Amino acid sequence: MHVDGRPYSTIWLKPDDPCVVQVIDQTQLPHAFAIVDLHSVADACVAIRDMTVRGAGLIGACAAYGMYLAALDAPDSDFPASMARAGATLKATRPTAANLAWAVDRVLAAITAGSTPVVQRALAKVAAETIANEDVEHCRRIGVHGLPVIQSLAQRKPGQVVNILTHCNAGWLAFVDIGSATAPIYAAHDAGIALHVWVDETRPRNQGASLTAWELGQHGVPHTLIADNAGGHLMQHGMVDMVITGADRVTRNGDVANKIGTYLKALAARDNGIPMVVALPSSTFDFSLRDGVANIPIEERDANEVRFMAGQTAQGHMESVRICPPTTPARNWGFDVTPARLITQLICERGICAANEEAILSLFPEQR
Repeated sequence: MHVDGRPYSTIWLKPDDPCVVQVIDQTQLPHAFAIVDLHSVADACVAIRDMTVRGAGLIGACAAYGMYLAALDAPDSDFPASMARAGATLKATRPTAANLAWAVDRVLAAITAGSTPVVQRALAKVAAETIANEDVEHCRRIGVHGLPVIQSLAQRKPGQVVNILTHCNAGWLAFVDIGSATAPIYAAHDAGIALHVWVDETRPRNQGASLTAWELGQHGVPHTLIADNAGGHLMQHGMVDMVITGADRVTRNGDVANKIGTYLKALAARDNGIPMVVALPSSTFDFSLRDGVANIPIEERDANEVRFMAGQTAQGHMESVRICPPTTPARNWGFDVTPARLITQLICERGICAANEEAILSLFPEQR
């Protein structure tokens, strides 16, 4: 995608030093655009944990590049054990998104083909770059498969704008490029379909307000920021034609873990007869699980993310302010699980299917 007309990915090897990984610092958006250098697997862990990088696909890509950085630093005399420790450390940074562990395991599997640490380091680099490139291609295909969904909505209301509600950020900032939930939106916008996106603020970290609104603006997509709790009202009054979100982990039967608040949007969509669509690459599926509510690990983050809000003052300064009494405790679950029965469709790089085990396995027969 483009930032002020210049093409960017969210993660890449530094052009003049391929031993350094560079990422866009998402904690500074939308107020500042900054790039951070990652020199070690420890740096990659910090970037994932503090959400310098975030989003299922990008977490996976960053973990893969983190394993490459780990390979550069691992001593020859202790290479296998050192890589295993690095993988375990990366996996512990954020537990909910399936892509992180998937990427770590894929790099570990790839380097087993090498007979020496020198070869294995090269294989780790190739694996990381392959994962990143596949992420972009899978998002592109999600856009191809999702475009007809928006086209059909446009055909039902000729001459009118298609209104889409999304939650959190499953855009190009959450992946290496293009995004999952935004891929059909960008494809439809670029195809000339008149559409408009309702952007949930997405408390407590406000990824909708800070990230989705910013990237939609960069791409020229019409959008409006709304409070999280406004979605149901808009649906009741016919102002939403489709809800589309990303996902951080999806079970083999179609239960979806996504940013906290997604479940409530799905309930409102079901009550108002509005399609609830989830877009994801195949790396987000967890075929080992069937019961998402019972078995998907839900990350609980620092309570201060709820108790404090950060923003830019009228003078252009960044400030953090407490929004509750100083002694008020808080809890901060990062995700919730939407049961498959509330999901209308899943869109992935292999196509579109219903949110049930048989339909999902029709796209992934190797998982039977």
